[in-house]
This record gives sequence, structure tokens and C-alpha cells, in this order.
Amino acid sequence: MEEKGCSSVEYSVQRQVLDELCLDQVAKKGKWSAKPTFREQLKSFFRCSVPHAKEILLRWIPVLGWLPKYSIKKYALGDLISGCSVSIMHLPQGMAYALLASLRPVFGLYTSLFPVLVYLIFGTSKHISIGTFAVISIMIGSVTERLAPDSNFLVNGTNGTVSVNLDERDAYRVQIACSLTVLAGLFQILLGMVRFGFVVTYLSEPLVRGYTTASACHVLGSQLKYLFGVNPARFSGPLSLIYTLVEICRLIPQTVIPELVVSLVSLTVLIVVKEFNGRFRHRLLLPIPIELIVIIAATIISHFGQLPDKYNINVVGEIPSGLQAPRAPDATLFSAVIGDAFAVAIVGYAIAISLGKTFALKHGYQVDSNQELVALGLSNTIGSCFQCYTVTCSMSRSLVQESTGGKTQIAGLISSVIVLITVLKIGSLFEDLPKAVLSTIVFVNLKGMFKQFMDVPMLWKTNKVDLLVWLVTFASTILLNLDLGLAVSIAFSLLTVIFRTQLPRYSILGQVPGTNLYLDVDSYKEAKEIPGIKIFRTSATIYYTNAEMYLEALQEKSGIQIAKLLAVKKKEAEAVKKQNKKAKNEQTNQRARNYLNGIFSFGKKKKSAEVKGQNSKFAGAENLTECPVNILFKGQVNKAYESDYSDMASKQSDSITLASQDSDDKICPTDVSCPHSLILDLSTTSFLDTVAVKTLKNIFRDLGEIGIGVYLSDCQACVVEELERAGFFSESIPKSRLFVTIHDAVLHILDKLGQTDNFHDVFYITEM
Repeated sequence: MEEKGCSSVEYSVQRQVLDELCLDQVAKKGKWSAKPTFREQLKSFFRCSVPHAKEILLRWIPVLGWLPKYSIKKYALGDLISGCSVSIMHLPQGMAYALLASLRPVFGLYTSLFPVLVYLIFGTSKHISIGTFAVISIMIGSVTERLAPDSNFLVNGTNGTVSVNLDERDAYRVQIACSLTVLAGLFQILLGMVRFGFVVTYLSEPLVRGYTTASACHVLGSQLKYLFGVNPARFSGPLSLIYTLVEICRLIPQTVIPELVVSLVSLTVLIVVKEFNGRFRHRLLLPIPIELIVIIAATIISHFGQLPDKYNINVVGEIPSGLQAPRAPDATLFSAVIGDAFAVAIVGYAIAISLGKTFALKHGYQVDSNQELVALGLSNTIGSCFQCYTVTCSMSRSLVQESTGGKTQIAGLISSVIVLITVLKIGSLFEDLPKAVLSTIVFVNLKGMFKQFMDVPMLWKTNKVDLLVWLVTFASTILLNLDLGLAVSIAFSLLTVIFRTQLPRYSILGQVPGTNLYLDVDSYKEAKEIPGIKIFRTSATIYYTNAEMYLEALQEKSGIQIAKLLAVKKKEAEAVKKQNKKAKNEQTNQRARNYLNGIFSFGKKKKSAEVKGQNSKFAGAENLTECPVNILFKGQVNKAYESDYSDMASKQSDSITLASQDSDDKICPTDVSCPHSLILDLSTTSFLDTVAVKTLKNIFRDLGEIGIGVYLSDCQACVVEELERAGFFSESIPKSRLFVTIHDAVLHILDKLGQTDNFHDVFYITEM
């Protein structure tokens, strides 16, 4: 009966039942694709020709492919507006995020300049904005503060006071940041060259979002000191965020009120105008550059109001004009930052590729994940020589670059030119900018990350395993810091994948009447089991971690207790053996008695008749024929004692029936008798290892011994090839036991038992 919402289209198929052997003949299995051999691939890779050289050059330097085709008429205006808009964000964010990295603001401007130019040449995304980012900055800052704490740079003052040598400390922190950056860049280049871009797939979306949310909390904690104008002690390692918050709470009574007022005023203005930009973004030609306006206004007020001198407000300080000469990073620091460098490299790449693929999907072009690794690696490696720290893309800047009409990375070139002008001529004008204003800019830009807390109720409704990954990632990053938190998060995420394969859903399938559909009988009311046939399916691939559980679930779901059935068969075989032995002894005794009777017989005729009768009886005892007792076993029967044997077998059969009815010790705990056939649906299996193949062999062997036929169905071609290579098929397990679909296997079994008339409405016949 057609229900509401179901399609009215019907179809019918007529064909013969196909096992794997028939399928090979019908579909003409063979190697029809001309796949090049490894030698041919190697030869092609090293082939020297102009087209091949051009292809390699364009793949490694993508700018040579799109720049000659650049249309000034179509793209120039949009890229110009986009570049100016992004540069307005680069300036305040570059200086603000440099404070997160525990570096002077000018190094944030350097980071917003050189790596952008490198990515222009080697990158494949048209819309992401490379530069400083809060999460990467705080990861860099945790390393610089750990390796260069204030306590290592204390000097004695003239009046007996102790102070920190800021110049020496900041110079050493720059060396640490540059060494970490070049090492992270080398990791990215190496991974890209070996085509290891897929590594980011192990960072699931819940993991990345939970990690960035926790990182935002670290960013918030690191900037509170500028908001209140206090100087808390610095902490590193596990629980450092907790210790920092406790320390800031302890120092709240020492808050510098003027600095708090500056922070609150700038924070209020930023929030109000950013909300206005968001609400009326469709009506505004360009978003109001409130961050730049606040920086300029705060600098003017601070300079002419002499706020640093009168109210002891902490300001940016000296910003040198011009560019620093390039120099190689300090290689002696590599051993101290190698672990952090790898974590930074992976996180930076994950953020960049996820956002890059989002824009590529929206605008219909391809992003090469391996080339993105190389591009980011070169940006970091070359940038580190110009005193830049690690870069990735910023979500806020990328959204502005895309929404304001940016079409290519020429927008990044324009923003770099504006940043360069600022560094060369205008940077020194921001020396009186309060650091509290930069911290409020950081706070406001964390809004998007804090919105990710809304993932929790959404994941609670949709996927609790992903929710667990999100929560564990967030908690481990908060408590264990950014580096250990990332390691724990990845390990836990991979464990969830293993647990999912170890604990899949196992189902007994039943047929929907009148169709060739076989569905879970626990989920579909109309799915009915076919009497005598059990169809078993798992939702995961069978391999060494879940092979044993697969066998246990098979016995539990199907009700076939293999060990008990084998024990019953063994007992029955022993009973038959004892009965045959007893019969043989009876024959021997009878012959002896007949012999004695012959000695004392007085009539030769009578004696020979008795001897003849006895020989005839003995010959009958020697004639052994096969007699199946029940479905569990086949034994050898002595015809001379067939009636006794039948009685014994009947008693044993009754005892088996009584045992099967015992609720505490069931052999087949189902409403029906033990099945005569078992079909294993392998449609969800994508590969089989040696343990899985051995498990399947054992199932065929053990169930075959107790008289249950086992069949496979719905195997993918790659799985069939693995079975063949593993020597799975043999005389005891012929390839004809493997069927194309479950329905083929069912029809084969019913035809073999002569029960196809009961299923005539779904029996397929075809002319091939």
C-alpha cells in the first residue's frame, strides 16, 4: 500500500540468481583500466619536456598561472577596495596580536607585511587574508614567556630596586619567536612536499572549534592585565590560565582607574559600532573602520592629554621607523621549540585550509591542500628572516576581503603596500597609543570564537560523540595549556574513531514482504525474518580490533551458540562411538556363544544351519551405512542395531530439545529452531585484514560442522580481491558461497531447499 509521501514510480527487475562466479562471467570481470605501473609513473615524473616543466612550474608557483590572465577591468576596483579595507584591519590587529605573542607591536606590523607577499606568489586561495591571528599569537606568546620569563632579565637599579631589562628581554623573545616560526615553516614545507596535506583531516571540526574557543579564553586571560592596568606574575605550563586569573583577581584592588576607564570607553565604542556594521552590512558600501578610528583617536587623546605622565597609563612605546635587515633565526633554540613548532604548524594550517576551502566552494575554484602547506611554510620561513612570527589566515579579515569585492590576492598586495607605508613613515606616530586600547580590540575580535559555545547545545541534539570531543578539547586546552591540550585532543579524537569501529551497531535483517529489501528487524516493523535463515550485518568494517566482538555479536544476535552446539555434537559423536563399540562387543559375545553351542550340538545339520544364520547376522553387522540423526551431525550406523541406535538418537534429540528449552542454558535462545543457513552481509566492509579473514574462516568451519550453511553477500570488489589474496576460497569455502546481494543468497537457499514457491512474488528470472 502506497503511503503518503512515497513515490508512485515502480520498477521491476528480472534476472537469475548471481553468485560471485556468475557475476564474473556476466559482468566480464577483468583489468580493463590501463593503470600505469610504478615504473611508468616514475618515468613520467622525471620526464623532461616543455609541457611537463610548465606544469610543474605552475603547480609550485601558482601566481604564474593567474597573474598573466588578470583582468584589470573586472577585478582591479574590487581588489583595490578590498585591499584598503583589509589594511585598515591589519594595522590595529597586527599591533594588538603582537602583544599576545609577548612582542612589541611593530613586529605585528612586520608580520602583516612580508608573509602576505610570499603567499601572493605561492598560495592557491583567492580570498583568505594571511597575517596575524589571535590563536597563533597566544601559542607563540606561551613559548616566548616560558623560555624568556621576566625573572631571567632582572637588573639592580641605582637606588637598590630591581627592574626588568625590557630591551634585552624583548630582543631574546624575538629570537625565540623567529626560531619557532622558521621551524614551523620547515615542517609545513616538508609535509607539503611529501603530499601530506590530508593530515588536517585528523583535526575534526568539533576539535578545531573547541580548541579555538579554549584558545580565545587564553587570549582573554592574557589581556586582562592591560584592561585593569595591573602586573600579575607570569605562569606557564598546565593550569597557567587558572593561576593567571587567580592572580588578576588578587590584584584587582590595585587597578589603575584611568586605564580601566580608557578600556571601558574604547570597548563600548567598538562593540556598538561593530554591531551597527553587522546589522546594516547590506546597506553600507564599506564597514566603518572603527578599530582604526579608535586607535587614531586614542593616540591623539593620549598624546595631547599627556595620559602616560599624568595617570601612569601603559602605552605602546617606541616604534622604530623603517625595516630591519634580514637575518637568520637562531638555530640553537630549535631543540627547545621543536614540539611547539609542530603544534603551531598544524594548527595554523588547519585554520587556513578550512577557511580557504570554504571560500573555494562558495566561488567555484580549487584549493590545493598540499600547495597551501608549502605556501604557508614559505611565508613563515621567509618571514622569520625579517623578524616575523608565525602566520595563518584571520577569519574576520578574510570575510572583509571577500565581502568588499576582493577577487584575487592582489588585494593582499595592496594591503601590504599600505602596511609598508605605515611602517616606514607613520608607525612612530602611534608611540603614545595605550595598550589597553589594543587589548579591547582583541576582546572585540574574539566575539566570533566565543559564539562557538553555542556548539554545545547543537551537538547535544545531533551527535553526542562530537560533543564529547568538543568538551574534552576545550577542557584539556584550558587546563593543560595550548600545546599539551592539542596533543590530548587529537589523541582523544582518534580514540573515538577506534571506539566507534569497536562498538558498531549489529543487526539481524528481515525481508520487507514483496520486495528485495532487507532491513533491521528491530527498527522496521514490516521487516520479517525468513524462517531458518539468519541475516547478520555490522555497521563497521571488520578488522583486528573488532573481529572478536563481531563473532560474539553474531552469536548473541542470531542465537547460534557455536561452542554449545559443538559440545553437543561432540557428545553425540561419543555416544554413537560407544554404541557402536557396545554393538561390536555384543556381536563378539554372540559369536562366542554360538561357537560353544556348536561344540555341544549333536546334529551336524542343525549346527551348520546355526552357523550359517550367525554368519548372516555378522555380515549384517559389518554393513555400516550413513544415517543423519538430526541437523547437528552425521554418524555411521550399524544396520544390525539400527533400531537401538534410533532409540538412542531419539533420546538424545529429546535431551537436546529439553536443553534448548532451559532458559538458563539455551543452545538456540530464539523463538524458532536453530537456523539452517546464515548470511553475512559485508556491504559496510571496506577492507579485511588477516585477523578478519581468519575469523570468517572459523565461522564457516564451525557452523559447517554443526550443519549450518554460511554465505556472504554484498562484498565490494576490493574486499573480494583481498579474500582471494588471503586464500580464503577453497574446496570447503567455494566462491559460489559469495552472492551479489542478500536476496540472491536467500533465493539460492530457498531453491536448494525446494521452498521457492513460498516466495514466488519476489523470485527474479531474467534472460542474460
